[in-house]
Amino acid sequence: MSGIEIRKVTAHIGAQVSGVDISRPLAEESVTALRAALNEHKALVFDDVHLDDEGQQAFARHFGDLTTAHPTVAAVSDAPNVLPVDSERGRANHWHTDVTFVLNPPQASTLRSITIPPYGGETLIANSASAYRSLPQPLRQLADTLWAEHTNDYDYAVPEEDVDDRKAEQRAQFTSIAFRTAHPVVRVHPLTGERGLFIGGFAQRIVGLSVAESRKILDLLQAYVVRPENILRWRWSPNQLVLFDNRITQHYAIDNYDDQPRRLNRVTVAGDVPVGTEGKESYSITGDASHYTSVASV
Repeated sequence: MSGIEIRKVTAHIGAQVSGVDISRPLAEESVTALRAALNEHKALVFDDVHLDDEGQQAFARHFGDLTTAHPTVAAVSDAPNVLPVDSERGRANHWHTDVTFVLNPPQASTLRSITIPPYGGETLIANSASAYRSLPQPLRQLADTLWAEHTNDYDYAVPEEDVDDRKAEQRAQFTSIAFRTAHPVVRVHPLTGERGLFIGGFAQRIVGLSVAESRKILDLLQAYVVRPENILRWRWSPNQLVLFDNRITQHYAIDNYDDQPRRLNRVTVAGDVPVGTEGKESYSITGDASHYTSVASV
């Protein structure tokens, strides 16, 4: 037996893990147990982990090859697979799934607490499979047939007076390579067969519809994802790591900590190409992300 203990945090998402030291190489049975827990709970929390960047990368590698830090944003110095999620570099206070604008977004993400504000700064993680299950049958049937274009280059609708030179520079870096990819609105998880709403902030247009029409449909579906019962609201503590399944969740970093510093380090695991309900794979429209990620086999 692996000795790992799993304690649910909410009915629909999240569990705390104990009985395993993730700073050391894990036995195959431990990795299998953690993968099974991730499939079931979608997000796993590890306390008192005492990892550095190298240790975080080593842990993430148990689940597959790593991506580089980001397709366009700079990594931590001397750690090309580590992205600093730093309030000094911008605040991602919008619902999204990591890097869905590329053909094969990460299958899983790890976040490790580095600097925690004295209040606020929680991370919300939503279960998009329970959101799909809660759709009324007519909406579910519609969603099953839809595809959406995801892009990193779109109008963020930020008031002009809120965009200073630093924010403009950050946005220019983020969009320095334009990506546009079509994904199924309902993605079939390759390991569990569950269906989840694969949308979020980078999904900007439904294929075949206008932007205005798309927005109404995407907003309607997104409202089911962000229902409170589908969400884990995690208040960070020092020396914590959260692992979440990027294929079937969305997340949101709450900007509620004033000007206090906040930093997490992110390492992501290369993913497979999403597949819709009819077995069709996602397809790239613009942008080559081969410098960022390999394609994982299922």
